[in-house]
Amino acid sequence: MPVTEAEILFCNALIYDGTGIPSFNGDVAVTGDRIVAVRTAASKDDIRAEQKLDVRGLALAPGFIDAHTHDDRAVIDCPDMTPKISQGVTTVVTGNCGISLAPVSFDGDPPAPMNLLGGREAYGFPTMAAYADWLQRVPPSVNVLALIGHSALRLAVMKDVSLVATSDEIAEMRGCVAQCMEDGASGFSTGLFYPTNAAADENEVAAIGYAVAERGGVYTTHMRDESVHVIDSIHEASRTARSAQLPLLISHHKCAGVENWGRTSETLPLIQQLASSQPINVDVYPYAAGSTNLREDLVTEKVRIMVTWSRAHPEMSGRDLADIADDWGVSLLEAARRLDPAGAIYFQMHEDDVCRILQSELSVVGSDGLPHDDHPHPRLWGTFPRIIGKFAREMGLLSMEAAIHKMTGKTADVFGLKNRGRIAPGFAADIVIFNPGTIIDKATYEDPELRSVGIEMVFVNGALAFRSGNATEQGGGKLLRGYREWGSS
Repeated sequence: MPVTEAEILFCNALIYDGTGIPSFNGDVAVTGDRIVAVRTAASKDDIRAEQKLDVRGLALAPGFIDAHTHDDRAVIDCPDMTPKISQGVTTVVTGNCGISLAPVSFDGDPPAPMNLLGGREAYGFPTMAAYADWLQRVPPSVNVLALIGHSALRLAVMKDVSLVATSDEIAEMRGCVAQCMEDGASGFSTGLFYPTNAAADENEVAAIGYAVAERGGVYTTHMRDESVHVIDSIHEASRTARSAQLPLLISHHKCAGVENWGRTSETLPLIQQLASSQPINVDVYPYAAGSTNLREDLVTEKVRIMVTWSRAHPEMSGRDLADIADDWGVSLLEAARRLDPAGAIYFQMHEDDVCRILQSELSVVGSDGLPHDDHPHPRLWGTFPRIIGKFAREMGLLSMEAAIHKMTGKTADVFGLKNRGRIAPGFAADIVIFNPGTIIDKATYEDPELRSVGIEMVFVNGALAFRSGNATEQGGGKLLRGYREWGSS
């Protein structure tokens, strides 16, 4: 019988392999940055290892892949990435909602929503090559898969982003995004909801997107509307992706606003129908509140609004807009104007809709956390343990296997990561070991930076990145390249 030589052998684990099949007891062997063997409890395979770690009573799964982040700058400023590594996240997808650090720089303050990544000083990467070089020289504790944002492209190329791009501007953006793909990006994102991107029509997006498709990239979109016109926006996203021949991921799918609660019973069947003829998925976070800039057009008395940061009045972060307005004796709109530029949490979704999206076979998990907020949404610190602890274990909304599949193997497939997201020989040794009976989020809207519990160890490319509640500060992360052909699954 052949003998497998390994550096580390995880023994007696409850293994969730990332494919969604039933969990099983066994051992996992790692050498360098790869898994070299998986042995079931009944197997007689011989594995010899330099180090054995008995993880009896604990679960072992692929490291979680955060499908939707704004960690572009966080991986540089805080390379230990404690908010994510403490959740078991080993890969973050950056550059979402049309917002990316590269390839743009600013002489003054970045406009909203680009200011969600920081001020002018944050934008030190006029090319994707410069960003990729930094990550290679100072690797963070997590892997990075980078998307190029349409707003970043428009602001880098166009004189007036309130207009549809001219043919010359589109050609320049196509060349720019093509070069970004060559230099390390894996896709393209839009944020048609935002003023820096809203003027772009389907032709502009598809023309740029086709340059991404030619290089095997994916397309993610914060759609034009997630409330009254959500159905129209889904059709627009589908048409655009089909025209560009790009796989589509609809970002943080939701039905926002009290008048739209319950409409996932319409949107999900529509997306499922469209997905029968083109590759479409959605990402979702397990909370009934979203977060972005504090915008006058989003201010309403119908839902609670909490301020997450304000440059004019930083002392107001963490307070409700209604309370601030009462203290100042002004309307909600006037309070928002005085706080600007600012960010906010909007309690605008219904829990039933969140659950429905989580159960969809098309959904994967993304935190959409904003790491630069003074008082961030708790999703930044709690998303992944919340999925497992609350929605799988406590509520039984989906099985543990299905939950982990949405956070690992399925997400890897969506982004074309061929050797990530599974516990199998030859796959990257991105591994999370957790206590399935205790894992849960602790972050709240009032105290959003509380660490989750139940995560015991995290390995990134075979390097120990987190143990016993603390990051190890080992930079084992890499810039990853995804490749997803049109129509592939």
